[in-house]
Amino acid sequence: MIAHSEWKGNGYFEGQSGSGHTIDFDAGPAHVAGPGPLEAVLMGLCGCASVDVVGILEKKRQPLLGLKVTAAAVQAEAAPRIFTHIKLTYAVSGDLDRKAVEDAVALSHKNCPVSKMLEMSATMEYEIVYEEDEAEQ
Repeated sequence: MIAHSEWKGNGYFEGQSGSGHTIDFDAGPAHVAGPGPLEAVLMGLCGCASVDVVGILEKKRQPLLGLKVTAAAVQAEAAPRIFTHIKLTYAVSGDLDRKAVEDAVALSHKNCPVSKMLEMSATMEYEIVYEEDEAEQ
């Protein structure tokens, strides 16, 4: 796996993956042109966890209708301001077996490489929120 980032000026950087995809990074405080690098790390964590959970629930033949994973992180006060605590919230919808969802989330935390890397410096916790199926309302 390979990636690179190229400085474009004024706090703006363009990252490119080995597969040719790009992401714009904005190191300015407002992040106007794109996420900051640490925001992108959290986005990667959410993406990794989402892929795992969806895949596991599909294998369990669970009728997942929606999944949103949110990461809230606390950073150290002093430089290099690493993440010290991360809480993931999994908002799921569908007529799901709660045990299957809990097992999928727990398994994701064991297998997601982004999560495993981050837990070397940050305590990790998670919660699951079961959203009402809109068809039932």
